[in-house]
Amino acid sequence: MEGLHGNQNSAALSGRTRYSVLTSENMADHSEPSLTRSRTNDKERQALEEADSNIGLCGWFLVLMSILLTLATFPLSIWMCIKIVKEYERAIIFRLGRILKGGAKGPGLFFVLPCTDTFIKVDMRTISFDIPPQEVLTKDSVTVSVDGVVYYRVQNATLAVANITNADAATRLLSQTTLRNVLGTKNLAEILSDREEIAHSMQATLDDATDDWGIKVQRVEIKDVKLPIQLQRAMAAEAEATREARAKVIAAEGEMNASRALKEASLVIAESPSGLQLRYLQTLNTIAAEKNSTIIFPLPIEMLQVFTNK
Repeated sequence: MEGLHGNQNSAALSGRTRYSVLTSENMADHSEPSLTRSRTNDKERQALEEADSNIGLCGWFLVLMSILLTLATFPLSIWMCIKIVKEYERAIIFRLGRILKGGAKGPGLFFVLPCTDTFIKVDMRTISFDIPPQEVLTKDSVTVSVDGVVYYRVQNATLAVANITNADAATRLLSQTTLRNVLGTKNLAEILSDREEIAHSMQATLDDATDDWGIKVQRVEIKDVKLPIQLQRAMAAEAEATREARAKVIAAEGEMNASRALKEASLVIAESPSGLQLRYLQTLNTIAAEKNSTIIFPLPIEMLQVFTNK
């Protein structure tokens, strides 16, 4: 029996071990594409920033001729060779069509060779733009118009120049499609209440998509959600009905509390008949303080009984 129990325990342990191994393998399979993608992006960035300047024999001949031309016209050519970029700018230098080794230059002074070198300035400051109003069909089949604002900046000037034609226009178009895709998976109530979560989701999606372009999306905000007029009227009517129902409930609760208080007061007054007369006098004092033209003075019912007996 002990041997049988030992075999069962070992079989259970082996089964758990296999399950854990399979689970870890599945997790590795899921994480492998993301790791491969990140490694590929890192390699591309390193290759662009540390590009080999092997321009061939003809290229080096042209570069040498450009240097000789610069030396021959030295006092004047120096003004064509010296360039300046501002603190918030970077310059990408192309020598015979190839990115110069070392990546972006600046800020400050840098030198270029005439006839062989060209450069492109890239603004590194934060750029903001408005997302035009987008007509979106929500998950619960409601059409809404949503707009927003995106803040981004160029994080890697070399990638922004070499990997995409117009990084600003591409980011604008991508933000519009991302807004539609994210809102299409939300209900109307979620869009109205979870704006911050939607903004974070859009920022993560845009930042991941523009990473290959050297762009960092810093912030995304949802500005306005416009509902159809018919839906606005229906929601206003629903809110008004809810407020009226709540007011009626509160009034009913107040009447109930007041009736209970009057019942308790009547019980107290019934114990002392003179208390009713004092209450009459107090009411008369209150009426007189308000400066009314008519004063009602209550008479005890016992005085009327004398005349009725006669």
